[in-house]
Amino acid sequence: MSAEERQREIVKAARRTGAVGVNALAAELGVAKETVRRDLRALEDHGLVRRTHGGAYPVESAGFETTLAFRATSHVPEKRRIATAAAELLGDAETVFVDEGFTPQLIAESLPRDRPLTVVTASLPAAGALAESENISVLLLGGRVRHGTLATVDHWTTKMLAGFVIDLAYIGANGISREHGLTTPDPAVSEVKSQAIRAARRTVFAGVHTKFGAVSFCRFAEISVLEAIVTSTFLPTAEAHRYSLQGPQVIRV
Repeated sequence: MSAEERQREIVKAARRTGAVGVNALAAELGVAKETVRRDLRALEDHGLVRRTHGGAYPVESAGFETTLAFRATSHVPEKRRIATAAAELLGDAETVFVDEGFTPQLIAESLPRDRPLTVVTASLPAAGALAESENISVLLLGGRVRHGTLATVDHWTTKMLAGFVIDLAYIGANGISREHGLTTPDPAVSEVKSQAIRAARRTVFAGVHTKFGAVSFCRFAEISVLEAIVTSTFLPTAEAHRYSLQGPQVIRV
């Protein structure tokens, strides 16, 4: 098996399982651990994986994106902590945008139910989580529903968003980096996120530590547009400080 074929198999395995380990790959491919480490370095240089201690996980790109169902099984305790902390930034906001994705869905579930609130969302699961609350008015954006994330996109969605002025937008991303800002694989999703940020007076990004340093296909915002970044203590203090130098408050929980 050539290096190119081996690396292709590694990417397929990472995308299938969500992560791969050096030891298991070496045994499966019949090569030395150092050969696998060299393959992972090459794949990271090409933006296909991010290396971790003892392995790697896939980077979402134009050719690969995880589903909402998969996201609901990974880093769940970390995502719940982040969502709770993000919901606490609501302040006196009366209108809120909740993005697609599992962490924004958890934020929706964490919003207070004891005060009037209007929530605008493209996410069917987020809308469902809020719809039974008497104090929350839910505006579900129309459009084409993406099967992987159960969220609406395309011109119907962005046209509705363009008609609103929203107090606070909770935004997710597939990647966030100091060099390229916030990114996502799908151009249609990128348009919705961009329009939500334009419509909002305040924008908060919430995401797990693995999002940081990852770069996907479509760039939709710079770090400087964010009021706050909410993540976990798995993001090193020094790296959090580097992001804060671009403007946002960085909250680690």
